[in-house]
Amino acid sequence: MTIRVCLAGATGWAGSAVARAIAGLEDMTLVSAVSRTHAGKTLGEVLAEPRLTTPIYATTQEALAAHPCDVFFEFTKPDVAKPNVLSALQHKTHVVVGTSGLSDTDYEDIASAAEKAGCGVLAVGNFALTVVLLQKFSEIAARFIPQWEIIDYASDAKKDSPSGTVREMVNRLSKVRPSELTVPIDETLGVRETRGARMTGSQVHSVRLPSYTISAEIIFGMPDQRLTIRHDSGTSAQPYVDGSLLAIRKVGTFTGLRRGLDSVLDFGNSI
Repeated sequence: MTIRVCLAGATGWAGSAVARAIAGLEDMTLVSAVSRTHAGKTLGEVLAEPRLTTPIYATTQEALAAHPCDVFFEFTKPDVAKPNVLSALQHKTHVVVGTSGLSDTDYEDIASAAEKAGCGVLAVGNFALTVVLLQKFSEIAARFIPQWEIIDYASDAKKDSPSGTVREMVNRLSKVRPSELTVPIDETLGVRETRGARMTGSQVHSVRLPSYTISAEIIFGMPDQRLTIRHDSGTSAQPYVDGSLLAIRKVGTFTGLRRGLDSVLDFGNSI
């Protein structure tokens, strides 16, 4: 069976790479795309990919109304992502969320809507395999090491903070345990904000500078020993393509909300 996909953010940096990848597949087809800038054109015209005859619409609502689909892929901006996802669920469509910046409260609302619609929502902060392993390794380390802090790196142009990668990580670590602080934050002398933000039991520090794409680093500390686990992205969107295609194939296999690509992967006894 061919999976019909609607891709919001199809002309963006990551979305265009996913669109080109879908053009060469037999098990899925791109039936509609969303891009306010290029509405009225075909995706093939914009991306110089003749295999993509997909019409582009200005809004998610227009795209979903014109072309029924099996999976809606949200790859836009935080301020429109939640309405887009809820609209897709109203159309009884499974959803993959690749947009960062949504809060835990947003995901609570999305989870409720997904259950009501009987659809699956897979929210992925980062589709790269190295990020999946970063998160899994961090969960394992947190079982044995009670103190850690997270540093979140991204481009100076990135508005949301922290990144979706780190939001996903702290959500996972909160299910293991909260990190321990030798000196509680409210007992900090000096400028308390320099200790970062406390997010569901983890201290997070966000850096926004030119030359970064997305990087995430978690540092675990014990007396006289330290463990650092780090992921760095390059400038290409290619690392996200394979994970995105996997998410599209897997999101229809469950109902409700799942967070993280590893939630649909079978690691067996390897981790």
